[in-house]
Amino acid sequence: MNAPPSLHPAHHAPPVYFLMGMRKAVSVPALVLFASYLGFGAVLNGVGFPLGAGVASTFLVWALPAQLILIGGLAAGTALPAIALAVGLSSMRLLPMVVSVAPYMRGPRRSLFWELVCAHFVAMTVWLEGLRMLPHLPGEGRVPFTLGLGLSLIGVSCLGTVAGYTVAGEVPGWVAAGLLLLTPLSFTVLMVRNATLPTDWLALAAGFILMPLTLNLAGGLDLMIAGIGGGTLAFIAGRLLERRR
Repeated sequence: MNAPPSLHPAHHAPPVYFLMGMRKAVSVPALVLFASYLGFGAVLNGVGFPLGAGVASTFLVWALPAQLILIGGLAAGTALPAIALAVGLSSMRLLPMVVSVAPYMRGPRRSLFWELVCAHFVAMTVWLEGLRMLPHLPGEGRVPFTLGLGLSLIGVSCLGTVAGYTVAGEVPGWVAAGLLLLTPLSFTVLMVRNATLPTDWLALAAGFILMPLTLNLAGGLDLMIAGIGGGTLAFIAGRLLERRR
């Protein structure tokens, strides 16, 4: 995989890498996140959820499926332990992403605290962009770069939440639902763009095939089963193809 043209192995001070991450956040995925959180903000307003708590969920959770489960459960009066379990199960899909990108965040001077902060930012966008960009950065620049990228994207999402909540009366319900759909569509395009190996394409195909079969499973396990199951099948098939070669 070729290095992105704007990234190079030259060594800079940490603030330079932080600003570099912020600059990389100004992208199509950021616009998609903003539009998606416009829809989320409109949903918050529609169910009478406090804006401050909604923005806090964006900053602390930053995963639309889990946030919608949280807001929907609270609005419906579901017991808090049940909501916490459902949100936790929904967020388990992010664990493999964190595990795969975390080694690239380590610098020559390791700091567990800052690595954990970086791990909080690993949702779909940071995972995809991190796998593409972090390997081409010097070790000392990876943590500040991830902080700049992650903080900027979360900031854009919080702004989208506030904007969507403010203009909720002007946004029809079907438009808000369509905006929420932009996020998975954007992630799909990014994964196709980053796919280079047969295993990547096999994983995408397996996920698309398994997802309809696992929809509406109890506990919100559909994404986790389709993702982990499809990824495992793709890994096994990819290894078999490599052995045959």
